[in-house]
Amino acid sequence: MKYVKWIFVVLLIGSLTSFVEKDKPTGGLNVGDIAPDFKIQSMSAGQPLAELSDMKGKYVLLSFWASYDAHSRMQNASLSNVLRSASRNENVEMVSVSFDEYQSIFKETVRKDQIVTPTCFVETKGESSGLFKKYRLGRGFTNYLLDENGVIIAKNISAAELSAYLN
Repeated sequence: MKYVKWIFVVLLIGSLTSFVEKDKPTGGLNVGDIAPDFKIQSMSAGQPLAELSDMKGKYVLLSFWASYDAHSRMQNASLSNVLRSASRNENVEMVSVSFDEYQSIFKETVRKDQIVTPTCFVETKGESSGLFKKYRLGRGFTNYLLDENGVIIAKNISAAELSAYLN
């Protein structure tokens, strides 16, 4: 009988703390935050991307993904297709960053997914990279739409939402 009381107390405390976690953001940055600046090496041209802050004045779609994460890969490909087919996308620049640890896997995935953006990069340090940590992607890959001042105005935007925004 003594142990039953303790088990009940532990279950009660556990159920109360589970409600606290539900109000927290799911991870990463949130709408209204300023996107952290970064510079990343381009694998094709050998030139580093100008710092993210150099893109101010344009809307930027940051897409973080990896070939082993089916959802983020699919999302990245569909967003790339929307921007490629949109007639008025000159004001939106897509920066696609893969966290694949092998350049060969990244290149094959880009080829298969037909991603033809000149700003498609790979961070071969994967999840241990500073960029992964800076954007707090530990709970999953995401994408961010930034306004002309680098402020996040949308998070986890779908291809349909992006298409509607462009029109």
